[in-house]
Amino acid sequence: MELSIASSPPAAPRFEEVFAACAPLVWRTMRRLGLREADAEDLAQEVFVVIHRKLPEFEGRSKLTTWVYGICVRVAADHRRRAHVRRETLADAEPEPAVAPAQGEALARGEARALLDTVLQELDDDKRAVFVLYEIEEVPMAEVALAVGAPLQTVYSRLHAARRLVAEGIARLNAPGVQ
Repeated sequence: MELSIASSPPAAPRFEEVFAACAPLVWRTMRRLGLREADAEDLAQEVFVVIHRKLPEFEGRSKLTTWVYGICVRVAADHRRRAHVRRETLADAEPEPAVAPAQGEALARGEARALLDTVLQELDDDKRAVFVLYEIEEVPMAEVALAVGAPLQTVYSRLHAARRLVAEGIARLNAPGVQ
């Protein structure tokens, strides 16, 4: 959702419009920021609670999606810091679902997505946020810097390091003999 620049301060968009335009990207972003799928839904709702509360304060100095990405990054970071999040013990691997032979392409995409999710879990929060926003959500780097609250050069440095770590992680997990 783009906001036009006018001579008077732009009116804040309606919450319903923001929700309709941003719901899919909020869920995807929360999931890719290293949160379990079960938590991603709850935290996406939490993001929209924050948006609803702060929407009147949105001044339009950045794109609405940049502002929303920033909220996503902060909500995900807050969630990871909470002690109660660590109460569950998860299995090392998810059970393999039964797949019909005609679904080979979907299976390959699912396996690639699972591999990327595994590698993303190994990144620290700062590098993961930059990598997800820039490489997966295709947010321009200047907006990524605004969303994560870091200088542009720092964000480029984090992206470079994240790309290297992702490539190393994928190579390591794809090595023969690694399950």
